[in-house]
Amino acid sequence: MKSSRAQTYMERADRSMMDNNMMNTDSEAWIHSLNKDNKASLLEWIEKCNINLVQVNGQRKCGGPPAGWVGEAPPLGTEIFINNLPQEIYEDKIIPLFQTAGTLYEFRLMMTFSGLNRGFGFARYTTVHHAELAVSMFNGYEILPGYKIGVCKSIEKCHLELDGLPCAVDKVFLTSVLNEVTVDLEKVSLFASPNMEMKNLTILKYSSHRAATMAKRILCKGSHLLFGCQIQVNWMKNSIKKKLYLRTLLKPHSSAPQMNLNVEPAPSGVECLRLICDQLGQGQPVYQIKFLSLGSCGWLRFWYQVVIPNYCEPFTGYAWLIGDKLIPTDKYEQAKEIVALRILAKLGYIDD
Repeated sequence: MKSSRAQTYMERADRSMMDNNMMNTDSEAWIHSLNKDNKASLLEWIEKCNINLVQVNGQRKCGGPPAGWVGEAPPLGTEIFINNLPQEIYEDKIIPLFQTAGTLYEFRLMMTFSGLNRGFGFARYTTVHHAELAVSMFNGYEILPGYKIGVCKSIEKCHLELDGLPCAVDKVFLTSVLNEVTVDLEKVSLFASPNMEMKNLTILKYSSHRAATMAKRILCKGSHLLFGCQIQVNWMKNSIKKKLYLRTLLKPHSSAPQMNLNVEPAPSGVECLRLICDQLGQGQPVYQIKFLSLGSCGWLRFWYQVVIPNYCEPFTGYAWLIGDKLIPTDKYEQAKEIVALRILAKLGYIDD
């Protein structure tokens, strides 16, 4: 009796559908008849190239690691996202195309129960260079007549946020608990919750997207058991860590209620930017401001450039302030404040 990878793959897929008992006989017949020629081409490619495809949880994976791979998985920045794929094509058409940009470590195609792809997938290369090359080569590539695919760097999320923790929980104890239930935890940051009174929010950094995904799954299932509270577990939202960090600079967090209402005023934008640059080891901002024309309504236009020594590029632009009756010193300080707030917004520490 002939045995092959193609037959094994088909038998595995058939067993999976039968075990899950997800479809009746009529729907199964329809599924097998759908896109029949392309499925036959896929199976021929599997047999010819000795390919092993594994389908789990709505995605079909090839490699990860590939045969002969030695060492750890490729670093962050090696995965790309592919969308706008025609639903009737499969790995036998997609993988050889993307292999022309470099060696693939893994390819994942998202699948429907009917046997069509869901229009998108992920390719991980062995090097960052090959991933960047694939983006430049194939973004906008016409894979079939009338079908141009989109290709970009994949956002590999490694940070989770847990909201609703008791204020009494300290960072050391929290870290020890999380290390018991999850793996590859690299960093724990603790803040006052911006959403719940007298609760804490923690940002967790894991070593990889896979480790973070597994941790999220575990924490979501057991969140009602964590410290006896209902914890909200989510991927970290864009810029929330920066905003929480700025909040910590403005108002140091204490787990005890604030009873003294006579608090000091918040630092200025200039002071906040100085503190952040100091904390991150970027060096102190150097402001250059040149006042230009005075508008008809008393608005004073100015040009600015701010150099932060260890930041990748200077911040430049134009802005306005009401300046027809300001003394030169006040004009300069107000302009600095406007510029500092703009930079904080651009860096994601405050809203625009």
